[in-house]
This record gives sequence, C-alpha cells and structure tokens, in this order.
Amino acid sequence: MIDALLHALLLIVAIPAVISCGYLLLLTLLSQLPKQPPPASRSLRFDIIVPAHNEAMVIERTIASLRRIDWPSKGYRIVVVADNCSDNTARLASDAGATVLVRHDEQLRGKGYALRHAFNASRELGWADAVVIIDADAVVSTNLLEACAARIEAGAQAVQVHYGTLNPHSAWRTRLITIAKAAFHIVRSRARERLGLSCGLRGNGWCVTHALLRQVPYEAFSLTEDLEYGIQLGLAGHRVWYADEAHADAEMVTGEAVARSQRQRWEGGRFQMIRKMTLPLLLASIKRRSAVCLDLTMDLLVLPLSYVVLNVAALLALSLLALLTLPQAMTWLWLSLACVASLLAYVLRGWQLSGTGSQGLLDLAQAPLYLLWKHAVVARRDSPSEWIRTERES
Repeated sequence: MIDALLHALLLIVAIPAVISCGYLLLLTLLSQLPKQPPPASRSLRFDIIVPAHNEAMVIERTIASLRRIDWPSKGYRIVVVADNCSDNTARLASDAGATVLVRHDEQLRGKGYALRHAFNASRELGWADAVVIIDADAVVSTNLLEACAARIEAGAQAVQVHYGTLNPHSAWRTRLITIAKAAFHIVRSRARERLGLSCGLRGNGWCVTHALLRQVPYEAFSLTEDLEYGIQLGLAGHRVWYADEAHADAEMVTGEAVARSQRQRWEGGRFQMIRKMTLPLLLASIKRRSAVCLDLTMDLLVLPLSYVVLNVAALLALSLLALLTLPQAMTWLWLSLACVASLLAYVLRGWQLSGTGSQGLLDLAQAPLYLLWKHAVVARRDSPSEWIRTERES
C-alpha cells in the first residue's frame, strides 16, 4: 500500500516536471539563429509610442536613442504619452523633439490604457502604417525599424525585437536577470520563430500594424498587458514574429525593495493570465488545430524557471527516498536526473547568449539564494492589483 502511494506521488510530481523540462530542452536544441528576411524597402511609416508616467529622470535619454534610429526621418514619429504625470515629463519630451499626448484619467490608470489612447490617436491621424512600443527607460538599437519593416514586408503583422538589459553589470542581481532574459527571450523566441510559432509580446520593443489593430483592437489592461495582448493575437490567428538582430534594452533594478515590487507584479500578472487564458487557448488549439495556440498554452503552463526548479528538486528528493524501499525506483531517479540535465542545458544556453561572460557564470552560483528570495517575495500577499511603474534608480 505504501509502495503504491509512493509511486502515485512520484507520478504526480513527475508529470509537470517532465513536460516542462522536455519543452525547455526542445526549445534549447532549436535556439540557433533564425533566418532573417530580405532588407526592407524603407517606405513604411511608424509611430514610436513611449508610455510615460513621471519619467522625467529618463525620458530625454530614451528620445535621444530613438532619434538615432537608422530610418528616414520623415518615416517615423516619436510619440510620448504623458500619462497621469505630476512631474515635467511632458515638457522635457516636447523639448527633446517628441510629439506629446497628455492624458489625465484617475479611474483608468496604467500602461494598457495609455497605449490604447496612443493607438487611437495614431489611427485617427492616419499617417503611420504601424506602431512600435518602447518603454520610457529604454535604449534601442539603430536597426529597430529596419528589423520590424523587413518582417512586415515579409508578411508579419506583429513583431517583437529582443528585450534586453541595459545595465547587466550593475550587480549580481542584474546579471542573473540578464541570463534569465536570454533564456526566456532569446532561447525561446528563436526556437518558436524557427518553428513558425508566436514568440509573444514582451512589453518593450514590439510592433503591430494598424491593419492588425483594426482586426484585433487593443483591449489589454491587466498587470501583464503585453502577455495578454499577445495571447489575444494568437486566439485571433496571428503570430508574433521575432527579430533577433534588433533590441530594446531597459534598466533592471538592483535594489531589493524595488525588485520585490517588480517581481510581485510580473508573477502576479502571469498567474492571472494562467487562470484566465489557459482554457480558451487549449480549446482553440484543439478546435482549430492551431500550433500557435497550443504553444501559447505550453508557454503559459510552463511556470517561471524557479518553480520548475522546485518541481525537479522535489522529484529528485522523492526518487532518492523511494530508493530506500523500492529497488525499481531507479527509473524515477534516472528520469529526475534527465530533468536536471535539461534545465542545466537551458540555463547554460541562456548564459551563453547573455553576454555576461565568466562573471555571469560565477553569479549562477548565487542562483539558489535568488530563487529562495523570489519565492519568499511571491508568497507574500502584498502583490499589486493594478499596474505600477517601476521606480527608476538612475
């Protein structure tokens, strides 16, 4: 009886671990650089939208970065949405050469509402072919619009460039975040692009055409509005293409207090999407035989890496415990070790692509402490119920 219960427990723990690790290993093996489309004709016009709430500290740097983009100057506008600002963000943005939309609404607050306001204004003007969303603290590569335009001309309606870290070497925490971003953004996105799937939206450095916005109106106002709208696009039959050669890099926080608030928002928003969107995505993948929706389902159900690590650690511990009474439990041990190897391959591929070098590899030794801190943060009940801008440290 006890042996049967132990086998049942091992099976329950093993199923999510094997599925998650198998999925991550597949993406790791397919993370070679995807084929890039031919150069763009440089005829498309873009509105680059920067949602900003009290961003006086960084808005001028971001606009200066956008003005250095290698694209005809008459082919793009910089549009800053000064959303419920109480500082001089609007004036600084205007002085720096941006078109400024001032928005005040105490009831409908947050990035999603600011984006919808800007999308509507851009559509009403009727000038731009597409919009590009850049965070107010970001610095972009000069080929940002070239990468987006090349894919639009190749048939894309939505594009995501690499969302990187602007300050990877500020602290051990930012190096670990950079490695995690490389794994989550580059490894996964390259593989999904090679498979013709949707890489999803990452909040910073994404582009969507006005034609698609008319078909799938922007109605994403959750804590993770980017994830939400990317799923809405998938449900409507559209994938987000990945542009590996371009990037939009934003600052990652180094302080524990600010990092705690940011992590609670990210994790809380993701779990909201899991509860809300898993079933619709799964049904769409079955009814329409949609590989895009099936992959978006998997992307939701494969929890953040720290949870997968805990799952695999539990499987390994139970397998070792079972060996004390069940000689045949060696199969479970080999299965848990295969999961460990898959996770190591995924993390080390992320480190390889992160550019953090030997210091990043040394910082991975602190990952267990970081994972413990993260789980302690998420377990607290003071998670935000609405979108809150991350406090700037620079």
